Amino acid sequence: MHDVRVAVAFHSGYGHTARQAEAVARGAGNTSGARSSLHDVTAPGDALWSALDTADAIVFGSPTYMGATSAVFQTFAEATAPIWQERRWQGKLAAGFTNSAGINGNKDTALSALAVFAAQHGMLWVPLGLAPGGEYSSQGSGDDLNRLAGFTGAMAQSPSDLGSDQAPRDADLRTAEHLGAHVAQVAVRFERGRAAVAA
Repeated sequence: MHDVRVAVAFHSGYGHTARQAEAVARGAGNTSGARSSLHDVTAPGDALWSALDTADAIVFGSPTYMGATSAVFQTFAEATAPIWQERRWQGKLAAGFTNSAGINGNKDTALSALAVFAAQHGMLWVPLGLAPGGEYSSQGSGDDLNRLAGFTGAMAQSPSDLGSDQAPRDADLRTAEHLGAHVAQVAVRFERGRAAVAA
């Protein structure tokens, strides 16, 4: 059985979402039976399309701007129309992550947009797979995994006056790392199932 390939396809406006993307890739790449790759979608080209076409899973990431994915990410999404027509990503695994300055910032709207984008390609969405942390209970902490209590994907928050060297905080990066590992583990199970059927 070959190592499954997890591609992280993201846009980052100020570097914060890039740090989140790196954490997702780290989590996937540290999973037994998987390897990961990072892909900035700002200027799509043949190398990007080839990497995404050959991936077993694609984790999409975008900052949340004005309650939606960024215009750069949306340009990338619209450029996948030929892939959509040929159903080249049909049956691949997908997941998503986002970052905004606000604690809420309508991050769920951006994650929903990523999930719909994946669904239009016929992909299978993998959620975060964590119970809520943080202020979900009085015993919670800002250092908890999933401190922002998301379920669709990994959420991060970066104060607008902090650079990417200081934000997002460690808990959000560890949550992103968990997402990468979770997607990779699911992809490995899928590949083992395919290998068993083939045998």
